Parts: sequence; structure tokens; C-alpha cells
Amino acid sequence: MKEFATGYSRISLWYESIGDWKAATISLTRPDSRNCIDETMAEEIREACRRLNEDEECRLVTVTGTGDFFSAGRTRVDGGEGSPAERMERLKVADSLASLLMPVLIVLNGDALGHGLELALAGDLRICSEAAHLALWEPGQSAVLWDGGTQRLPRLVGTAWALDMALTGRNLNGTEALRIGLVNRVFSTSELETAARDLAEQVLAAAPIAARYAKEAVKKGMDLSLDQGLRLEADLSVILLSTDDRSEGLASFKERRQPRFTGM
Repeated sequence: MKEFATGYSRISLWYESIGDWKAATISLTRPDSRNCIDETMAEEIREACRRLNEDEECRLVTVTGTGDFFSAGRTRVDGGEGSPAERMERLKVADSLASLLMPVLIVLNGDALGHGLELALAGDLRICSEAAHLALWEPGQSAVLWDGGTQRLPRLVGTAWALDMALTGRNLNGTEALRIGLVNRVFSTSELETAARDLAEQVLAAAPIAARYAKEAVKKGMDLSLDQGLRLEADLSVILLSTDDRSEGLASFKERRQPRFTGM
């Protein structure tokens, strides 16, 4: 059963139980505008991320779109209150999504273009419909990526492919995105919802604290030297040794049964 949070007009936020765990879904709900990100939607995404990080029971967040698009980008920043730089700052959302402590699954139900792709890059796992297309259009509009795209994209696909997409506006289909490592899996449109559920269950099968620390080690380690990253990994491993879930993991292995993690 889904429990919907109130107070949103450009997104929907709901909670549900998947197995023993509570999971949340953020859905972009401007299908008539191809789920383009405007200032109201950006603030709602940031507020939803703040709420989720304060929810100690939530173990997984899924982000998807409504209709035929994941997101076709952002609204124009000319007009409105403040300078262009101030208006652009109010449209930023990727850092809020990247700051979520729990695993974040991006389900690309349709095209992710420009700022919409920058939002998708802030997640941890990405799956997409085979009908989806992914592209960065900013250079063709005399604009520069400014919500993390120039930094997150090369970390995922390497410098060569990042420059290719950023300089040419190359439009990738799902199969091409999978080949270069931009997405993790591709499914038919009819299979996508079930596949997202199956992947969520796989992620949630891990001990929650271990999953959170694995995410932290990988993400923070990208910005550290190898020696520093190894120390971070070791420190987090030591902390895990004192958890109940670690004891349960060892016991279940010895007893040849499925573990019953509690997140403690």
C-alpha cells in the first residue's frame, strides 16, 4: 500500500513497503511540460530530499517521471526575480539527490535530456526504457552544464565519452547508454516497472547499514587518493563489525539461511 506525502504540486512523493523495508519514490509530475524542471519543482525535489534524509526508516529512494519523459530539461531562466545566476541557483537539484544517504535508483521511463540527465546522473543506479534517449543539449544552446553534469558524467563514462556528449550533443539510445556505462540495465517499456521493483528488492536484500557505507566508500573514495580511500573503507568496515546486522550476517551464513537484518 502506498502512502502519499502531501504538499507537492510538481512532484509526488510516496512510501511503500518492499519486503521488510520502507522505500520511497519521487515522481516528476509535469507530463504536459515533459517534466521540465522549473523553480517550484526544484524546490520540491530539494525539500523531499531533506525529508527523506531525516527519515531513519527509509532504506531506498526511486526517482522516475510521469508520462513519456523522465525530464526534457529545465525551464528558461530569463525573466522572473533576481539575476540569471540567482535563478539558475534556484533550479539546482542534483546535489540534493546526490546527498541522500540511502541508495538511489533512477528509473528512466523516457527521455532524459539536458538538466533532466544531470538529475539522473546524481543517482546511484540507473535503468532505462529501450525507447529512452539521453543527451546533453546545453552547448547547442550556448549554455554550459551547471548542475554537476561536467563532473559526474566523466566519472561514470570516462573523459572521452563525456566530451563527446558535452561537445556534440550526441543523442544516445538505451542500448548505447548501456554500452558506455551511463545506465546499468535496459528494458522494454512494458518490463520497466517490474524490473525496477526487482532491482529495488535486490538492493534491499543487503544489510541497510552496509549498503549505506558501501555507497559512502565508493562515492567519497572517488575524490580521495587510493591510500585515503583504503583508509575510509577500512574505517567503515570496522564500524560495521559492531552492528547487530554483522552478527546476523555471520550467523545466517553458518546456519545456511536467509539473513534477517534489522538495520541495527
